[in-house]
Amino acid sequence: MKPEKKACEMSVKELAAYIDQSVLKPEFTQSDIRKYIQEGIDFGCKTVCINPASLDIAAELTKSTETKICVVCDFPFGLSTTASKVMQAEQYCKRGDIFELDIVANYGWIRSGMWKEVEEDIKAVCDVCHKYKTEVKVIFETDALTIEQVKKATEVAVAAGADFVKTSTGFYTGGKSDGATVEVIQAMLDIAKGRCKIKGSGGIRDQEHFFKLIDMGIDRMGIGYCSTPVVLGISAAAAKNKEGY
Repeated sequence: MKPEKKACEMSVKELAAYIDQSVLKPEFTQSDIRKYIQEGIDFGCKTVCINPASLDIAAELTKSTETKICVVCDFPFGLSTTASKVMQAEQYCKRGDIFELDIVANYGWIRSGMWKEVEEDIKAVCDVCHKYKTEVKVIFETDALTIEQVKKATEVAVAAGADFVKTSTGFYTGGKSDGATVEVIQAMLDIAKGRCKIKGSGGIRDQEHFFKLIDMGIDRMGIGYCSTPVVLGISAAAAKNKEGY
């Protein structure tokens, strides 16, 4: 949705509301996970995006804060069976502290033109998550797809009941790693037409790109823990002091 004012006119708090701070690296120690979740909270991010094994830590640290929990499911490949994805999603959502769930679409199926199967797979996860009032973001891994495939996948995700469509896992190694380009985000916006929200992820590392996507009408962005203060234009110390918020 187009914002009411330009990104350059927004406060740090308003800008931080666009961010899911990514805390997903598999090599992170428990100390790393605590550190970067806490930084996401200090920055005022909308959510911290975490692996399921980090749920208890995230619940502890985000309690009584405005920052919520986004958990990934069947990440980063999206190649589990539909039944397995549903069981995973239910296991996480029934905790009662999950705000959003990011699931990876089977993009091999998308590349194969298996649209019926893609829609059924997404819908099954959306149905179980919506029972718990948890919104679902569907990741397409757009670097592996053509623009036409991205457009068709967006339409299919809308039909399946997805709340967001999303560009990237950040872990794709099979080709380019452009992530949330202006071209891809515009294609998603053009097809979604407000029927679902748009999350950009991958390649958002400077304030110029961050502001551009906000002004285009993006709803959320996945930002790596190192890039959050960069796109917000603040330091970690300033965030902790809550100055300028």
